[in-house]
Amino acid sequence: MSRRASLPGASELFRLTSSPALDLPPEPTEQAKPAGNGNGNGRTEQLARSAAPHGSGRTKHDAKITVYVSGDELVAMEQARLTLRAKHDLVVDRGRLVREAVAVLLADFDQNGEESVLVQRLRVVGSDGGETEA
Repeated sequence: MSRRASLPGASELFRLTSSPALDLPPEPTEQAKPAGNGNGNGRTEQLARSAAPHGSGRTKHDAKITVYVSGDELVAMEQARLTLRAKHDLVVDRGRLVREAVAVLLADFDQNGEESVLVQRLRVVGSDGGETEA
């Protein structure tokens, strides 16, 4: 008799636990659209209606990057994650939150180019001597 513990195999440990279709957020409805604030910008409404691709969700990813964030940014991300869970009944991990944020930001960039949030924010960071990548 072996004293070695019997452990589950990789197929049991890494099996799919849900359908990818279940991980997608519901399509926005007329009631879910944010109200315009009268500034004529409409970017929030535009992003809510866009048919932009969603983040990749819970799938096996073939590429990895490392991103360093400040302590305040990490706390803000965790607060957003917990708010999504508490108020919107959406359970997401930090990776999915980041992938969705990147998808929204890139969709805005594709749609608005020079006027996108990404370009505007990077100009501000670049002009004040902030963070730059080599």
